[in-house]
Amino acid sequence: MTVREISRVPVNKAATPKAKELMVFLVERYQKGMLSGQQDYSNLNWINENTGRKPAVIGFDLMEYSPSRTERGAVSQEIRDAIDWHKQGGIVTLCWHWNAPTDLIDEPGKEWWRGFYTDATTYDLGSALAHPESEAYQLLIRDIDVIATHLQELKDAGVPVLFRPLHEAEGGWFWWGAKGPEPAKQLYRLLYDRLVQEHQLHNLIWVWNSEKPEWYPGDDIVDIVSVDVYPEAGDHSPLAARYTNLRELVKDSKIIALAENGSIPDPKQMKEQDVHWSWFCTWTGGFLRDGTHNELTFLKELYHSKEVITLDQLPKWSWL
Repeated sequence: MTVREISRVPVNKAATPKAKELMVFLVERYQKGMLSGQQDYSNLNWINENTGRKPAVIGFDLMEYSPSRTERGAVSQEIRDAIDWHKQGGIVTLCWHWNAPTDLIDEPGKEWWRGFYTDATTYDLGSALAHPESEAYQLLIRDIDVIATHLQELKDAGVPVLFRPLHEAEGGWFWWGAKGPEPAKQLYRLLYDRLVQEHQLHNLIWVWNSEKPEWYPGDDIVDIVSVDVYPEAGDHSPLAARYTNLRELVKDSKIIALAENGSIPDPKQMKEQDVHWSWFCTWTGGFLRDGTHNELTFLKELYHSKEVITLDQLPKWSWL
């Protein structure tokens, strides 16, 4: 594969110097090595103890900051932990299991805390977006504005963020994808405009997380394309078909990442099949620790592979 001409400049022209610095690094490293990543800060020590290395990327979740959760007592220290990780030189990626703004079913099997799932809410995104005067729309804006205050904390602390909102939209299992591609794309654009223009959050690098063309919101508001893949336990194939889908989606013009995974692709097979994920980010719990999705011998080898970038191999950022 030829090395592609990928822009080093974030789509947000007002991006902070640190966001620009991170973007340049990601473009420069692309196709030369895969960044190691792990969801959930609490896994950091386990990985270090078992492999002798730390991942380059940690995934955090804005979930518990969703207003329909905080009003029911949810608390979170994700922002504090993300700042702590940033101070160690690590890269922060953020997703948001966005609990529906209202209309939670809240009965056994569909409890309020499952409110990001389509089956646990009657919230209708298509209807809300079609009626900006409605309460459903106003609560959507309220939620975005609340999340903006937490993203502002990261901006104030100088943290550039790989921001991956509305993940897995095309699956339909989350409410933001339940009404099809048009409302999901409209919501992504609303998020971008509100966070970037209204709240001046220029520390975000925008990561889209679906591979089907009809769901793609547009080159002008996407820095990086990604997909979440959970292969069979112990299947370390490079996921070449999924990578190719994303390459074709953006005509080789963007960085491509594996934003969530169970079993981690084998860097040796990736090289053989010309697959170049920018980073992987193993999901938490058994996907990391059960010994079947990622055997300990495999993890040790992976974290010491010359094809894989760990925390100690990241550059000396300007903020350290």
